[in-house]
Amino acid sequence: MIVSNFNIAFRSLRKNKVYTIISALGLTLSITCCILIFLLIKYHLSFDNFHPNSDRTYRIVTEMHRDNINYSRSVPAPLGQSIRTDHTFWEKLARIATFDEQLIIIKDKSGLKKFKEKQGIAFVEPDFFEIFNYPLIKGNKQSALQDINTAIITESVAKKYFGDNDPIGKTLWLEKKISVTITGVLENLPSNSDRQTEIYVSYPTLKAYDSWMASDEAWGGIHTALQCFVLLKPNASIPEAEKAIFSYVAKYRPKSKNVHHYKFQALGDVHFNANYDGSMEKKNLWILAIIGFFLLVTACVNFINLATARAFNRAKEIGVRKVLGSNKKQLFFQFISETSVITFSAIIFSLISVLLVLSHVNDLFKIQIYMDLFSDKVLLLFLFGLGLFVTLLAGTYPSLVLSNFRPVQALKGKLTQKNIGGFNTRRGLILIQFCISQILIIGMLVVIRQMHFAKQADLGFDKEAIIMVPLAPDSTYTAKIATKSEIARIPGVEKVSLCFAAPSSPYAWNNGIKFDNQADDANFLTSVKSADPDYLSTFNLELIEGRNLLPSDTVKEILVNETFIRKLNLQSPKDVIGKYVSANGGEWKIPIVGVIKDFHDRSLHEEISAVAIITNSEMYDKFSIKINLKNTKSILTQLGALWNLKYPEQIFEYQFLDKDIEKFYESEELFLRLIEFFSFIAIFIGCLGLYGLVSFMIVQKQREIGIRKVIGSTILQIFWIFWKEFSRLIVIAFLIAAPLGWWIMNNWLQDFKYRIGIDVWTFLAAIFISFFIAFATVGYRVFKAAIENPIKAIRTE
Repeated sequence: MIVSNFNIAFRSLRKNKVYTIISALGLTLSITCCILIFLLIKYHLSFDNFHPNSDRTYRIVTEMHRDNINYSRSVPAPLGQSIRTDHTFWEKLARIATFDEQLIIIKDKSGLKKFKEKQGIAFVEPDFFEIFNYPLIKGNKQSALQDINTAIITESVAKKYFGDNDPIGKTLWLEKKISVTITGVLENLPSNSDRQTEIYVSYPTLKAYDSWMASDEAWGGIHTALQCFVLLKPNASIPEAEKAIFSYVAKYRPKSKNVHHYKFQALGDVHFNANYDGSMEKKNLWILAIIGFFLLVTACVNFINLATARAFNRAKEIGVRKVLGSNKKQLFFQFISETSVITFSAIIFSLISVLLVLSHVNDLFKIQIYMDLFSDKVLLLFLFGLGLFVTLLAGTYPSLVLSNFRPVQALKGKLTQKNIGGFNTRRGLILIQFCISQILIIGMLVVIRQMHFAKQADLGFDKEAIIMVPLAPDSTYTAKIATKSEIARIPGVEKVSLCFAAPSSPYAWNNGIKFDNQADDANFLTSVKSADPDYLSTFNLELIEGRNLLPSDTVKEILVNETFIRKLNLQSPKDVIGKYVSANGGEWKIPIVGVIKDFHDRSLHEEISAVAIITNSEMYDKFSIKINLKNTKSILTQLGALWNLKYPEQIFEYQFLDKDIEKFYESEELFLRLIEFFSFIAIFIGCLGLYGLVSFMIVQKQREIGIRKVIGSTILQIFWIFWKEFSRLIVIAFLIAAPLGWWIMNNWLQDFKYRIGIDVWTFLAAIFISFFIAFATVGYRVFKAAIENPIKAIRTE
């Protein structure tokens, strides 16, 4: 019986090629997207779940309570050691200090080899490799990082540095500061781990690299590089552990207004929590899952509409089957079999499509997902469930409608629209389809506008034609000034400044300050930026009161921004000129000599900070160079030559500032690409359905069209017969989709402190796009029917 059903199904589908192709293509596209979304979600949910005891592994993070709450994935350097000494709720504990973009030098008989490691280096305590499952293939896990100036590296780094030679015992130089001996080799790190650093150095070596961070007395601040992980004992209580270390606030920071609350963040939350620099929020995975479901529903709506629309063509077939003894149950399973054939054929074509596009998806979104069909049980279960879901969703209603035909009516050709599901049913299904498409279009338009706003917004400083060049870490102030003068003499270089970072940067040095001899710290943190006097002119920062900084190699004066004044509850920039500020734990007491106009010091996700600019030559890490873009190639060539002459052991690097700022919005750009792609797929599937449905409607009205043409109807009048129905549905769908789209995208925009408003033009554009797409689809098919010979149409009827 089952074999017979499938044989009949194949014959029927082969006979109706247009119906089969449209239905299968729609399902194939939607299922392909669903598989890709499934793989993407599965990939992100797998991050760091391969570690043993991951359910008991936590990262200690910091909530900083002041005028508002700020979050940091880091903790003060001594925190880990204090927990070791004072408490027993932990089983393993490890501190790790990670520094990105590090220069690695290898000195051998052939000379110097220079490598820039984007993922940098990490100074780590040995227990880190007891907590996390990063296996060593060479060396001893217990002793490899016990001694000072020792390091372990991954297989890929060993291959890059030493080829096929044994790396054990070899020496690396880190940023020309310290040398380390390789004592172990790690397996290559899996891609589904947030930890991608490939060089690990023994923690005691940190003292030579950064003595402040290595100090067990440095409770005065936190550095973004330093994190602390703990493996808790099986019965440890998180609330009790957090309560135990809360006492450190009063013990080590009694006078600070920046009250730290130390929290335990579960390892499973690390990848997803944006407050602590998680790279993928779970809400985005939910959005992707919902979009996948929408695409599937859109394709199933097509299938249902086409199946019921062609029911007239199958009326006599069903009547004959019923007369010959087939019952409703047999007919139902016959039609479900047809649906299952199309569905599982679509799944096969979808799997082929995924294999073809997967490498492009990985390149586009900078991820590493793969499909292992025969060993991935979860994927096989998903595909089976997907096939069953689509078969039942798309096939049940048409099967019930077709199997309920009365044989006499079917054989006499007296079936009505009511017998095949009625216009209202199909109207409702098309309405769902239009709603989904319009919600996706509204979402796409809002994301595009917000991204355009972020890129084109006035940030309060120039970002165009400025390149940032990292300095050699061991340069003296005199050498920095000399190099700056030589850069300024290069033709096409307009301005040069020494600084720690650009005005807008992810790097910030936040300080508690005292203003005008006040007894207590101000109740807000100030972002302190180190820069020379040319900083303002290089970035075109506007001085609105007082004067610029004077040249100095030490901290003598300070500039502040408007937000700094507002947070002090002062009325005018003049109120701060000449007043003294105490900062850096009271080490500096310096006068305010000028006030600059506010600029965005972070992304548009965050509010503008209170900012102070000082001349602190020890923290000058970069050259900011304003250039004439007409001479870009020549300038970069001359800069590279100068760099090789001045710093032969350094690698010449540069980054255009506007490209650097775009990195703030990488996740939004990814989201935009996804929503654009899926919106196009949803619209295309909708067009397929419309085309197929209109085609069947034209077949039903073929004689009517011919008669109307004979009596003088124009193409436009014939078009209106079909268009008036769809235009009403588009308007009704818009009335449903508009508030839903507004609610969804308004919630998405809440992540931005500075954002667009969702205006009426967004919705007008969405409905215009919907009308245009439907008009083009329906119009093309109707036009083809309208220009045919009317006599032929009447005869074929």
